[in-house]
Amino acid sequence: MKEIKAIINAYDQIDKSATRAALATVVRVEGSSYRRTGARMLVTDDGVWVGGISGGCLEGDALKRARLAIAKSESSLITYDTTEDDAYQIGVGLGCNGIIDVLFTPLQYQNKNNPVEVLKSCVAANRQTHVLINITGLEGEWANVKAGDVIQYNSPESLEIFGDGKIEKQLREQINLQIENNRSGPGQIEMPDGRKLAVFIEILLPEIHLVLMGHQYDIYPLARLIREVGWRVTMVSNPLKINSILSDTVDAIFSYEQLNDIQIDQYTAIVLMSHDYKTDKRNLPKALATEAFYIGMLGPRVRSEKIFTELAEDGKPVASTDMERIHAPAGLDIGAVSPEEIALSMLAEIKAVFSKREGGFLKLRHVPIHERN
Repeated sequence: MKEIKAIINAYDQIDKSATRAALATVVRVEGSSYRRTGARMLVTDDGVWVGGISGGCLEGDALKRARLAIAKSESSLITYDTTEDDAYQIGVGLGCNGIIDVLFTPLQYQNKNNPVEVLKSCVAANRQTHVLINITGLEGEWANVKAGDVIQYNSPESLEIFGDGKIEKQLREQINLQIENNRSGPGQIEMPDGRKLAVFIEILLPEIHLVLMGHQYDIYPLARLIREVGWRVTMVSNPLKINSILSDTVDAIFSYEQLNDIQIDQYTAIVLMSHDYKTDKRNLPKALATEAFYIGMLGPRVRSEKIFTELAEDGKPVASTDMERIHAPAGLDIGAVSPEEIALSMLAEIKAVFSKREGGFLKLRHVPIHERN
């Protein structure tokens, strides 16, 4: 989401009367690649670009391809094959051993459904999952769509633009499969009349949201690191104890009494870090009453176990299902000592939890780092 926001910001700053632009989007990855599907790069015709589709090895050629798409006012799909031992193949010798399809789409500013405008509407929406249908290729005669178009899928009626019930049915089945798996992926439809449709079905999830409940100095490096990663961060504390410097670091500040006013969903993590035993004990049941997917508590294990015991004695036992959401002590075991290292430990664990990973050493992983289509 951070990259998307940077692209939107750059897009809004373009002098649209004098500068043209294109969007490069990774729409298919086969094998290994530094960036995955959904990676984007905004390119203007004066050679400026924001974002990225690789670790820097493909951007030079992508810049040329994007400017060519701008000049032709026509979308194009380019395949980068780093598996081929071909001196003329862009990316050869990188050792990535992957195939990457990149869609280059010139942006028509007057079209409010151009890819960046669609992304803007998604970011402006109220924290929901969006499904985007990127048309990556067409064969045969198509009346209402063209390569490079993006369709925001809200319901089956969103597909009526194709004007063919059979196409809509097949595409809907593929969309539902991607939604069920909660992952983006390519799709393809072949019709008896010879027409072919290739798409990239993107599942665009809300950004991770961290709610930090506390005010001590260790909240500063954690908030800064969250912003650097590109997640949303909200601080909950006593307003009288909040340093004004934090206002420039966090997205929002609430008092403890305003916890119910914060939008907390399944993409939210809550960290209890007040360093006050009674405060954390009081706030844990409140955190558990939300939909937060992750609830972290600072401090040693004996501290959190004492809180659980006392809550049970008070008639507020923590359910076994809720115990699965609680991470106490919060963080991965990386030997963290300083506030900055502890912040790194916690963010790494939160990312692992949301990604449904164990957070172990990659060298001990015996399957590919990323799931393969």
